[in-house]
Amino acid sequence: MPLVTLDGASLAFGHVPLLDQANLVIERGERIGLIGRNGTGKSSLVKALMELDSRVQPSVSHTTRAPRGQEKHGREYYFVSDEEFDAMIKAGTFVEWAHVHGRRYGTSRKAIEDRIAQGSDVVLEIDWQGALQIRQLFTNAVLIFILPPSWEELRSRLERRGEDAAEIIELRLKNASEEMAQAQAFDFVIINELFERALFDLKAVVHAQRLKYAAQSRARAEVFQALHITT
Repeated sequence: MPLVTLDGASLAFGHVPLLDQANLVIERGERIGLIGRNGTGKSSLVKALMELDSRVQPSVSHTTRAPRGQEKHGREYYFVSDEEFDAMIKAGTFVEWAHVHGRRYGTSRKAIEDRIAQGSDVVLEIDWQGALQIRQLFTNAVLIFILPPSWEELRSRLERRGEDAAEIIELRLKNASEEMAQAQAFDFVIINELFERALFDLKAVVHAQRLKYAAQSRARAEVFQALHITT
């Protein structure tokens, strides 16, 4: 699934979930979006990245699905009813939302604004539909798609998780072909065959965004001024 990063007001990893509405005028932080199918390891990659890099912070999405395993409300997701989700759509709460495997996921505008205003690099775990919505809203967002090394490995990972019934796993695999075909619309593709290598690649992408001219001129404005470089 995809990952999204927002630069200079960057967005980070996504469901892998993304954004939709009018302009946001924010001058701090980076945006990165990360997308990947269940079983590709995107959540583990995001968790490991945040442990290594305190500037990377998640944007917690809302979902109408039930919690799985040890998930807690407000940590992995905000778990809401269909009625609550409908009300949030009507109120314009979401910058993006999408249907994924029969459930809905949405990204709150306020959650992203708060993170970016704090100077954090925001990572969104969203699906490809959300990621492309975010790209429309944040033209400088960086989209990263996480792929498994093979169909066999994807199936094996889904089964080893032990979180889904057999029919749900088959549905995820059925939808995977269409979802993975969207990888061509993303800026970066990381194949998670060896976790340590995939994490290295992810760190490299995030760090590279911070070295772009626009990001550096904001983060180190005093250097640019001292060198008489106009921005």
